[in-house]
Amino acid sequence: MPQDFHGVMPYLVSPVDDEGRVKEAVLARLCEHLIGQGVHGLVPLGSTGEFAYLNTPQKERVIAVTIEAANKRVPVIAGVAATTIADAVAQAKSAARAGADGILAVLEAYFPLNEAQIEGYFAAIAAATDLPVTLYTNPNFQRADLSIASIERLSRIETIRYLKDASSNTGRLLSIMNAVGERMKVFSASAHIPACVMMLGGAGWMAGPACVAAVPSIRLYDLCRAGKWDEAMVLQRNLWSINEVFARHNLAACIKAGLESQGFDVGNPLPPQAPLGAEARASVVAALARVNG
Repeated sequence: MPQDFHGVMPYLVSPVDDEGRVKEAVLARLCEHLIGQGVHGLVPLGSTGEFAYLNTPQKERVIAVTIEAANKRVPVIAGVAATTIADAVAQAKSAARAGADGILAVLEAYFPLNEAQIEGYFAAIAAATDLPVTLYTNPNFQRADLSIASIERLSRIETIRYLKDASSNTGRLLSIMNAVGERMKVFSASAHIPACVMMLGGAGWMAGPACVAAVPSIRLYDLCRAGKWDEAMVLQRNLWSINEVFARHNLAACIKAGLESQGFDVGNPLPPQAPLGAEARASVVAALARVNG
């Protein structure tokens, strides 16, 4: 019986040194730290993992190190992102061979694609392995995004069981939930809307901020599960302060700066991205201090 994904699942950073080598010990220590804090799963190569800036060997090492560090204590949902179906299928098969527990499917696009082509991409990933697939939809960043009709059709594929929606549009989420019924569970994004999504019936959230604020994120999830909505909304408003800072800068740079301040030598975001300046870094550290207490 396939396991049920739920709860707080941080999008991991990808620590890479100046020579392009994955900082395996740093990544493994981060995984150990997050598991110790109580996260419900780990997601390498999500948006915060800078998948668009990594080559194939780097991606494979990030996934392999995460799987080894998790050691089956929590599920590992490996990011798969490509512009071609062939590449995406190869990535999915590689992640399955490495021992991943699930796939986070992302479509990168340059030329415009129609609905059938977009659906074909995700269906091919689902057909490549028997792992449960999480669709990732983010209208703010993706050139070719999933429509509600496409999500409904894809939800009828047995292994496509989850959706991570970063639209922040609760009306869209309600339409999706009504369309897919019990066939698909929805994960929220970031630190500013999880309580709202949980109130609508969400399964949890996959997000970079949980890397640097795992404890309050888990506390928020627990409050939502317990139906303690007044307490949950107080904590939700507090967590929003992280997003207010992060929204002004590059997300990976913010998460990496935050982790550096917490003692993890994750390095800078991958070029051509730039690290945060001193003032921005100080604002990130201050926001995290307020949230983490």
